[in-house]
Parts: sequence; C-alpha cells; structure tokens
Amino acid sequence: MMGQKKEITNREIADRLSTMARLLEIAGEDRHKVQAYERAARRIEHLSFPAAGCSEEELTRIPGIGVRIAGQIREIAVTGTFAELETLRTAIPGSLIELLGVAGVGPRTLHLLWKRLGIETIDDLERAAKARRLRTLPGFGAKKEETIAKGARQFRRRPDTMTRPQVEAVLANLRAFLPEGEYTVTGSYRRGAATIDEIEVVTIADKAAVAESLATIDGAHLNLRFTDPARYGTALLCSTGSANFLEKLADVARKKGYRLTPDGLSSISDGRVHTFASEEEVFSFLGMAPIPPELREDRGEIELAQRLTLPDLVDIHDVRGDLHAHTVASDGRQSLEEVAEAGDTRGYEYIVITDHSSRVRPETLLKQRDAIDKINQRHTCQLLLGSEVDIRSDGTLGYPNRILADLDLVIASIHSGFGQNQDIVTRRVLSAMENEHVDIIGHPTGRLLGKRPAYAVDLFRVIDHAAETGTALEINASPHRLDLEDIYIWHAKKKGVKLAVGTDAHRTGEFENMRYGIALARRGWCAPNDILNTLPLSSLQEWLS
Repeated sequence: MMGQKKEITNREIADRLSTMARLLEIAGEDRHKVQAYERAARRIEHLSFPAAGCSEEELTRIPGIGVRIAGQIREIAVTGTFAELETLRTAIPGSLIELLGVAGVGPRTLHLLWKRLGIETIDDLERAAKARRLRTLPGFGAKKEETIAKGARQFRRRPDTMTRPQVEAVLANLRAFLPEGEYTVTGSYRRGAATIDEIEVVTIADKAAVAESLATIDGAHLNLRFTDPARYGTALLCSTGSANFLEKLADVARKKGYRLTPDGLSSISDGRVHTFASEEEVFSFLGMAPIPPELREDRGEIELAQRLTLPDLVDIHDVRGDLHAHTVASDGRQSLEEVAEAGDTRGYEYIVITDHSSRVRPETLLKQRDAIDKINQRHTCQLLLGSEVDIRSDGTLGYPNRILADLDLVIASIHSGFGQNQDIVTRRVLSAMENEHVDIIGHPTGRLLGKRPAYAVDLFRVIDHAAETGTALEINASPHRLDLEDIYIWHAKKKGVKLAVGTDAHRTGEFENMRYGIALARRGWCAPNDILNTLPLSSLQEWLS
C-alpha cells in the first residue's frame, strides 16, 4: 500500500478533483460545489510537497480544502480514486465527457445538450447541428450552433496535443499572411508549455483581408483573435492566460473597481473602458510589475508583482554553453569539429561531448580526448569530454569508476528497465547520485512526448537526494522530451538544486533547442544562478571539481 501512495502525484490528485468538478457541472449540480473541487484541484497541483503523504487534518489546513475533500484526497492516495467520483462516472456516458474537447462546448452547455436533446456522442452532436436543433435550446442561437458545428468538425481531426515544433510548423504558414509585428502567438505556447492544446494568436491584421488565407490552415485548431492596436494589451493578457492567473488578476482589477476584458478595463461604476496598447501599461495601471508570460500560472506571481518583488528570470543570453551533445562516435550525426563550429556560431564558451556509454568503448574515449585537445586550439568554444552513462536496470553504471574519474563531466541517465516499479527506478537514480563522479541526472523521467510516458520515479525523493549529494538535474531541452516539468524545476530550485539545461543535440541544428529548455526553466522560476550552464568555463570547471 505504501508503494501505491508514492505513485500518486499531486498532478494526478488534482486531475481527479478537476474531473469531479467537470462531471458535477455536466450533471447540473450546484455551482458552489463545483467551485469547491476546482479550488482544491488548483491548490493541490501547486503544492511544493506531496499531498499523498498528508493526513486529513494536515490537508484541511491547506486553504480551500475542507473536511469532505480532504477525506477524498486520502482516498485517492490509497486507491487512486474516490467512491463519489466513480459513482458519478457510471452515471455519465464516457462518450459524452469526450465532447468537452469540442470548441464552444463547456460543462454547462453539455448538460443542456445531454438532458434536453439526448446528445451523447460526436455523431449525435453533428446530426443535431445539421438539423438545426441546437438553436432551440435556451441561450443558443444560429451563431452558437454554427460555432459548435465547426468545433465538432475540428474535433474529429485535431490531435490531442501538439509539440512546440508542430505548432511552429503551423506558424510558418501563418507568417505568410500575418507579417511580423502584426500578431503574437499567445496561450500555453507563449507561456512556454511543453505541449499545446490549441494555437492561439492575437493580431491587429484586418480580418477580411486574411479570411481566405485562414481557410488553408483551418485543420490546425487555430484560434485567432482580431483586435486593434489600442486594445492590444488586454487582448494579449486575456489570450495568454492561464485561466487561474486570469481569475486572480480579475480579482485584483475588481478590487480597484474594474472588470478585466479583452477590450480593456471596464469601470464597474460607470462602464467606461480604459484601453491599453501593451501589457506593461495594464500591469502599471493596476499597480503591478509586468509578469513574464512563463510565470502566469497563479503560483504567487501576482502577489510578488504587487510588491514589485518578482524574480529575475534566466534568459537565453545568460547561457554560456551546452552540457549535453552527441557525435558520430555514438548515435549523433555531427563530428567534433562541427560541434565546435556550432559553439563558435552561438558565442558559447563550451560544449560538453556526452556520447552514450553503451556505444563508446573506453579506448575510444582516449581518442576523443586527443581529438578534442587539437580542435580546442582552433576554436573559441572549448569542447569538454564527458559521457551520458547508462544507469542500468540493476542500478550499476555503464562505465567503471576508473573511466568516469577521467571525464570532465558525467551525465547519468536511464535508458532501459522502464517497466520497473517506482521504488526500484527511484533507487536506481538515487544510487547513481551517490557516485562521486556523477554530476548530472539526465532527462529525469525518460518521457518522449506523445510517444512514451514517464517511467515511474519519485521525483520528490530524487530532488531531496540531489540537494544532499550536490548533483544537478537536467532540464532536457529536446522538444520531444522537455524533461523536467516546470513544477519539479520549481521544487528543485527551492531545495537549492542546480539545474543543467542541455539540448541532447544529435545534429548541429538541434543546439537551437536551448530556447525550449530556458522557457521551461523560466516556468520553474529559475534565475541565472540556478542554471549550471550560465557559469563561465572556469567556474563550471571549479563546480565540477
């Protein structure tokens, strides 16, 4: 039973509570009850400690969590769910819940569609829209019916989520008819999230002028908001989100006598609308410091902005090198010379060569060392000899200590045994950190976005042990990994653990992916001194020694 508790993360608990809120709303339950679960979900997801380890009494001390929900959280920690949620699941068809993914269909709308029209599937919804039955519902009309019909068509062909490169492929088409300076990509993409549900864009372009071009990328689940330059500030704010952040910001505005809308701040007393050309103007009007998009998740950033004490976040220009790169010696497609040239181009002081221990024999490492010494004489960017060493299924490392001791930097990573239980996987990582030669734990959850889920690992134990051993944790900047999640970066930073942003580059073009890792670091509230590769070369070598 204890092992099961460790497998339940805060995010999983929050997901159960959020699901309960949605199901209650679909069932037509009281709004106050729905809001109680929504508040509890937000609180749990943003905790810096595991809720599964708390007693009911400890849980009730968390603002927004009452006795009833505390008991249900304990039930989730033990069983993975709670009885009331499962009872409600059986009462609501699963095909109906899937319709929440249709644009224009929220839980309250879904309640009406289900109870008034008997709609339970996407086929039911499309047939009802085609027969013009949706407009007969209270609060509906022809326009809302068409919005839902279009959402249903998009729902059939949209992916669950998109990676950042997938989004950028769509944006490449967008640039053809929305020139630079006329639009901003907003939503979770602007906030630096690893995956994106919907591409959201705010533009000052003329809608009629681009309507025909829009049709060519309709299948990409693109949401454009048209505005004018004078209202650009609040349009950006409201489109960037997140929902929790906007809810809290709206409370700030309300206390000052205004309603926050995409068109501006509307005076509650006389309806006058104050418009803003930039987000900075909005924040200033509300007496706040500008909040970077990556921080807009309601994790305390609004309170700090009101006190003008926001953290100084790391920036891509703070990066002095890359700590994770592969060459043709293992599975890379770039030579040592090409890596050094790429480093010179980017203005880096150093790049660490970290070919896989499973593919590079010890004698090959000696040849790499000699080649690096010669290359370093010709380049400003200095190459360091490292390795990405396997943490094997039995917990041993891919090289013996005598080999590891001769390397400039060692990344230890799991590449096998993904199906082992959480305690075994976690112990493998903890054991690697106890080796004096291991400097960084690579891609700590092993996930591949859209292809392979994270292996079972207790990241809170890993972070605590990293703090004890002085081991850095990698923020793997490959857009197919983006591993760690921001909430764990935030927790590691609080514990004083160094983070190492590495691109895991196998080709020279992949060094550009550093920007993705830095965006994640910013989401985790990291300052320059939290990131290992913001150090100059001499300081990095001192840290490694």
